[in-house]
Amino acid sequence: MAQPTSAPIRATTQSFIDIEDVVDDIIILRDGSAVLIIETTAVNFGLLAEEEQDSLIYAYASLLNSLSFPLQIVIMSKRMDISSYIEMVEQQETKQVNSIIKERLRRYKEFILSVVKENRVLEKKFYLVIPFSALELGIKSAFGTKSKKLPFPKDYIVSRAKTSLFPKRDHLLRQLGRIGLKGKQLTTQEIVELFYNIYNPTLTGERLGEVAGYTKPFVEGLGRNL
Repeated sequence: MAQPTSAPIRATTQSFIDIEDVVDDIIILRDGSAVLIIETTAVNFGLLAEEEQDSLIYAYASLLNSLSFPLQIVIMSKRMDISSYIEMVEQQETKQVNSIIKERLRRYKEFILSVVKENRVLEKKFYLVIPFSALELGIKSAFGTKSKKLPFPKDYIVSRAKTSLFPKRDHLLRQLGRIGLKGKQLTTQEIVELFYNIYNPTLTGERLGEVAGYTKPFVEGLGRNL
């Protein structure tokens, strides 16, 4: 009978996520599939007039009806850190010589602090994820694979993924423009920072150095002992 060991069992973030690497703004997954991420703006629907709301609904329905490929919509909410903004207001209040404006700045600061105290101020970001299935590479089964190696070289997977994903991306960006939204494909740098901040959450988010300087695969750079 095996004796229990006192040594802690350690694993890294890499063991729990399916990302193999990010190449040319394309995320490569371990099974040979890939995804492309588009970040998009948003519209405050509640502030629109009734006619504008109806128009937006019809445009959104048209976008959905035009899709001939799967699409994932991801909304990320994060509590905002407004300490730097409050500090800026305080500096302006201190410098102000006009007593009336100085008093208004003080009241404005107190108003902002009361709002933050009673309600969480959230920053929301919206992403559209377009997948490229490993089945499109000719793999018979893209499910349940336990292989640690990609089925094909990365360059080949990225080339095939671009051929499939770029027309879908362009179509989606055109449809977003019809709704009045602006979309852009995330770059490799932005993707790395996005996933780094997902697995290493902070109030303000971290900006990383240029990923071109890293020599190891993307996921190894994220690994943390759990």
